[in-house]
Amino acid sequence: MRAVLRRFGQALVTLGGASVLIFGMLAVTPGDPARRVLEARGVREPTPPMVAAVRAELRLDDPLVERFARWAGGALTGDLGISWRTGRPVVEEFATRLPATLRLTAAALLIAVVLALLLGAAAAAAPGRWPDLTSRGVALGMLVVPGFVLGVLALDVLVVRAGLGRVIADGTWATVFLPAVTLALASAAYWSRVLRTSLLEAQSASHLRVSAARGSSRWRRLRVHELPNAVPPFLTVIGLGTAGLIGGAPVVESVFTWPGIGRHTVEAINARDMPVVVGFTLVAVLAYVVTSLLVDLVCATIDPRLRTR
Repeated sequence: MRAVLRRFGQALVTLGGASVLIFGMLAVTPGDPARRVLEARGVREPTPPMVAAVRAELRLDDPLVERFARWAGGALTGDLGISWRTGRPVVEEFATRLPATLRLTAAALLIAVVLALLLGAAAAAAPGRWPDLTSRGVALGMLVVPGFVLGVLALDVLVVRAGLGRVIADGTWATVFLPAVTLALASAAYWSRVLRTSLLEAQSASHLRVSAARGSSRWRRLRVHELPNAVPPFLTVIGLGTAGLIGGAPVVESVFTWPGIGRHTVEAINARDMPVVVGFTLVAVLAYVVTSLLVDLVCATIDPRLRTR
């Protein structure tokens, strides 16, 4: 319980530091937020009186510390403020789009775990031979190609030319496969290499040689001895990578016009909609902290050696 409370305190510090950093960076970004808000509302050429009225409406002339304190006080009660672009509460904007983002993240997580298990297990089964070399080449290719490039290629080749899928995704399970694969590839490549390393370390343990000498089959050694010892590091990178999937969703959602909070945040960045941008940052950091804590607890449950730490 003390460890959980300590980690919870660290989570609050992390959230506070991230919000201060993002709020300060947006405040010093070039451009007038009031003019951007008016342009986002459809006013092509705002006049000075209109800009002044919006600045007074949003209280942009208040000191930065006072604006941040006002926003932080509301965030502690679950109020992330009002979107400057739409005039609606940020929480409501996120609530209508969060199911689509969670659907995309869940599908990408499943695909990434399956690919990582296949590539990592194949590489560890024959280290230094063609399965290992093939797995390494595939993982390297998935890592070096940016996600937005893969998304554009998938739209051009599979959707436009081959007629598979839809150009505009509607946020349902029927259109989730292509954006989920695009989002999952980089994570699957990294996780597979971690799993390979963990399995090879587990295979070198002395008790594996004893088990083999007693006539234990290769499958039994993998299931009983190797995988349980390789799972904690693998789960750790999956937990941290899950938050990374949420943080990386804006690019993929923008490419595939996925109606999630990531695409909404990209639009908010273009409009200098500070409450939405800071709110998404808090959601991403919160996902990272929560998944990290859960993975630590699960790993401690699986491996008794980690409980004493």
